[in-house]
Amino acid sequence: MTISLKRSAMALLACLLLSSGWSAHAQLLGSLPTRPDVLMNAVTSEVLAILRQDFAAGQPTNVALLVEGKIVPLFDFQRMTSIAMARNWRLASPEQQAALVTQFRTLLVRTYSASLAQYRDQQIQYRPLQSANRDTEVVVKSFLRRSGAEPLSIDYAMHDTVAGWKVFDVTIAGVSLVLNYRETFAAEVRSGGIDGLIKALSDKNRLNEAA
Repeated sequence: MTISLKRSAMALLACLLLSSGWSAHAQLLGSLPTRPDVLMNAVTSEVLAILRQDFAAGQPTNVALLVEGKIVPLFDFQRMTSIAMARNWRLASPEQQAALVTQFRTLLVRTYSASLAQYRDQQIQYRPLQSANRDTEVVVKSFLRRSGAEPLSIDYAMHDTVAGWKVFDVTIAGVSLVLNYRETFAAEVRSGGIDGLIKALSDKNRLNEAA
């Protein structure tokens, strides 16, 4: 995936993840349908309207507040971290696992926040969900229509929990967001152990905060 494609994809992903945060709240209130594809489509349309309205009015959206408040409730960051860690997850103590989840969540949320600030008026479409009603894990498929380029696919791996549908991986143009970190995490663990990975993530988050 090229740098420009990554930036475009992450900008869209940030917007979609933001919309997903609203969907988690809506699931608890029972105000929107709970089919994950219909839900994602409905809330995406609502959030895009808000972003476009702010952009047209020339007023900035409080991205950091929205991302922190709306994304975190829907995403299963513990499962995302365990997938990225692979077998090394079982080697971590409960305290180390908690620290890894915290640092990985911070890294992803800040990435989304920076990308969302660059979002513009792309068109998003969702494909009908291909699954049985009793499935507890599904893939919600969407794609971004871009002027002068092929549609960009963005697929959400989601599972049904007592708190509603949660995302545990996102695949952009065939590249898994979570698995993309696996090699880096494994290399850090080989060189510095679990604590070395925690420190590397913490250092990166401090650099991002200072930027």
